[in-house]
Amino acid sequence: MEEPHRRIRAVQSESTITVYQAYAPEIGLPAVRDGRFPVPWKRDRMTWIKPSFLWMMYRCGWGTKAGQETVLAVEITRDGFEWALRQACLSSYVRGVHRDRATWQRQLKRAPTRVQWDPERDLRLRPLPYRSLQLGLSGEAVRRYADEWTVSISDVTPLAHEIHALVSAGDLDSAARLLPQERPCSLGDELLAGLQG
Repeated sequence: MEEPHRRIRAVQSESTITVYQAYAPEIGLPAVRDGRFPVPWKRDRMTWIKPSFLWMMYRCGWGTKAGQETVLAVEITRDGFEWALRQACLSSYVRGVHRDRATWQRQLKRAPTRVQWDPERDLRLRPLPYRSLQLGLSGEAVRRYADEWTVSISDVTPLAHEIHALVSAGDLDSAARLLPQERPCSLGDELLAGLQG
């Protein structure tokens, strides 16, 4: 079956969705230890969460980029994730989705969350012909994410390194078997009707 051009795929349960972020160890390790983001974590700036493990690997270089050495799997409530999608605006203007550029700019300024669609990645981190969600959180959304939605925070850096080593050795089958099992989110269609740009 052919993949839709845009779809949210995630590790999920009935009540939670797992998203990924990568931080320097001084943020990531205390977050894992305490199950919440530490004081140095900046609440006043936008934070981007990614349901796609391989897109996160592309972004953080398998946990090797400076400031992104600790890869976190953050399990958040499905209710929180749905709230974020309902409040979201597309991160860029799309003719036909927005009435005009000025309307989009007003929406973007007011929205506590923004949606960006980026090419999904394969195990070699090459772009695929379909896209995965990145969700930017700011203001109220950042506070809710940190204080209300977060159920657990896990360090998946060792998993990232193990998969990367298998890919580097050319053992893609073994690497694929270790990937987190992301499934299409049933909540996507109705919530993303206006966010498909």
